[in-house]
Amino acid sequence: MTKHTFTDQFLANDQNFAFLQDTMMGPNALRIAEELALPLDNKEGMRILDLGCGAGLSSMYLVQAHGAEVFAADLWITPSENYARFQSLGIADKAIPISVDATKNLPFAERYFDMLFSVDAYHYFGDTPDMLPALIPFVKKGGYIAIAIPGIRHEFGDDIPARMRPYWENPEIKRTIHSLDWWKDLWSKTAGIEIVDVREMACHEQAWKEWLTSSNPYAVEDIKMMEADNGEYFNTIQLIARVI
Repeated sequence: MTKHTFTDQFLANDQNFAFLQDTMMGPNALRIAEELALPLDNKEGMRILDLGCGAGLSSMYLVQAHGAEVFAADLWITPSENYARFQSLGIADKAIPISVDATKNLPFAERYFDMLFSVDAYHYFGDTPDMLPALIPFVKKGGYIAIAIPGIRHEFGDDIPARMRPYWENPEIKRTIHSLDWWKDLWSKTAGIEIVDVREMACHEQAWKEWLTSSNPYAVEDIKMMEADNGEYFNTIQLIARVI
């Protein structure tokens, strides 16, 4: 059983729990970030690009749990929104909010980051052979690229289970949700990295359960999808590679 000490302690406070309910944009990014970071060599003062950080839960974790300097980059949440949130959390000195489109030229120097970290975002923009090679130059040699994304246990192809068909009619879900083997195959074709960890995440069920208790309208919509799934198809996948 994977321990989520930081997340569990954070949620033990009712005020923090309410904050999480208001801030989640998908399966609990705080819990997922903690598990994703477990196998990594996290050192105080690391400079991390949190790509697709959303409302900054993963950035908060990296700052508070690891003392990292985090560039909290997102396309949908404005820097001003995240800056106000980081101020309220007391981490504005180490969490730098920035607006970026991961598919465009990123405004950073080569080899600037010790790590590229991404929770519940990479599948939206990283499902092409060109994306990972475009990101590698921003990470130092020996640094890590670590992502966690929603996935499925095997590719459906044309054999989509009847109860999942209504959801696979959504072109975004059909395009972005893939199996662990699919992602591993995509990454294994990329030069300049060594894949060090690919696995299903232990926190999948709990992270989704916490998300589905939120009043966020997207969470309410997801309830029916996860009831249809009934724990059979969906999983959460982590991929970690070292830049060589």
